[in-house]
Amino acid sequence: MKPLHHFAAHELRDSFLKGEIKAVEIASYFLKRMEDQGPALGAFLSVLGPRALTKAEGLDRKRAHNQPLGKLAAVPVAIKDNMHIEGEITTCASQFLKNYRAPFAATAVHALEQEDALLMGKTNLDEFAMGSTTGNSSFFPASNPWNLDRVAGGSSGGSSAAIGARLSLIATGSDTGGSIRQPASFCGIVGFKPTYGRVSRYGLVAFGSSLDQIGPMTTCVADAALSMEVLGRPCSRDATSLDLPRESYPLSKKLGPTKIGIPWHFLEGLKPEVLAAFKEAVQVFKDLGAHIVDIDLSILKHSIATYYILATAEASTNLARFDGIRYGVRAPHAKNLEEIYEKSRANGFGREVKKRILLGTYVLSAGYQDAFYKKAQKVRTLIINAFEEAFADCDAVMMPVAPTGAFGHKAITDPVEMYLQDIFTIPANLAGLPAVSVPCGYDGEGLPLGLQILGPQLCDVSVLQMAYAYEQATNWNRIPPRYK
Repeated sequence: MKPLHHFAAHELRDSFLKGEIKAVEIASYFLKRMEDQGPALGAFLSVLGPRALTKAEGLDRKRAHNQPLGKLAAVPVAIKDNMHIEGEITTCASQFLKNYRAPFAATAVHALEQEDALLMGKTNLDEFAMGSTTGNSSFFPASNPWNLDRVAGGSSGGSSAAIGARLSLIATGSDTGGSIRQPASFCGIVGFKPTYGRVSRYGLVAFGSSLDQIGPMTTCVADAALSMEVLGRPCSRDATSLDLPRESYPLSKKLGPTKIGIPWHFLEGLKPEVLAAFKEAVQVFKDLGAHIVDIDLSILKHSIATYYILATAEASTNLARFDGIRYGVRAPHAKNLEEIYEKSRANGFGREVKKRILLGTYVLSAGYQDAFYKKAQKVRTLIINAFEEAFADCDAVMMPVAPTGAFGHKAITDPVEMYLQDIFTIPANLAGLPAVSVPCGYDGEGLPLGLQILGPQLCDVSVLQMAYAYEQATNWNRIPPRYK
């Protein structure tokens, strides 16, 4: 039998169901792998060894007694540490929440547990999901499994590093402006951001409430589809959850009649290796029978400015609840209530979080709300309309995930240059669209690059079907050389 970390999640589940391997063996194998390789990657903030082994023992008993088992039976799953697991610490990679133990489970986490997944640990992230490198974690950065001197991406960098190194086979991420797709691209894995509202946000610590979306990060598209069959359910506790039945995700190597739009004008200025990999991917889709059309999405050049006004405004509102009174770390020796607030926030929040709170408070202030926030909302509407017009002429839009491959930990120090890393991913969040990152080649240094496919709202199944057809025609999603 091949090493367990070479299995796809659905393959490992099938082996367990057939009795070829026990759940306890699976849990022990991946816990050992996490112990051996996790520290160098900085992928995990906490490891749930006893919890995973107890669950695995129960699954072995259920299988021995021929009791029903879930869709993710015995599959190791990692949870981004801004989602609650009942009874476990949720830090959001912030000193403010290092003592916060969740009293309830996120709907997405509960769904995974219901389907018999093994919850292995909580993964690292940029503090409160604010960043593109996981270098903003208040504990330690995450590194790329292909090259430890490079970033794993962010904010779901811990999840992408864990999947890239096969320390787990499925991980959850949250995507506010590309935080699933960009790290997935950097680490050579699959990352899927569903339609806004398709997966419940209940139990996810909010960053930008109109932008955040939970989604899966996996080694292959089939596992992303399997994950969505579990995660994509309505939730009465989330007012933004879509009241729609669960979907099945049938996948086929054949593409079928498909028209793909490419905003070539928006893609001007790409690095040669990124452009070359993208053009090769376009050719693969042509070979699969897709019709390629040029579309106009020039409005997307305003997406970065629009996003950083809206996201920071929502962040300043959401993070106002962190006051050192109701939960989180309270500053000692404060003389009055105002001082508790001030010192707790000053000591608890990191530099990037403070910066975004200040910017968000500024754009919402009385003198600037019309000039910035309301104008950004109008531009967001124009972006949504531009996508609607584009989808009238095509079934999907295709573009790179990021303008580069993974860069060095200290390679980008200019905040504006760092924010521009999200230029291709932010539009899907502003418009609430489903989008997937799938490996499409390597840059000049042998580091992974990702192809992004975006579809109309509620076309999650077709987006993953296109990604699957491409994946099967190329097979870029191999085990990283470092972790064979």
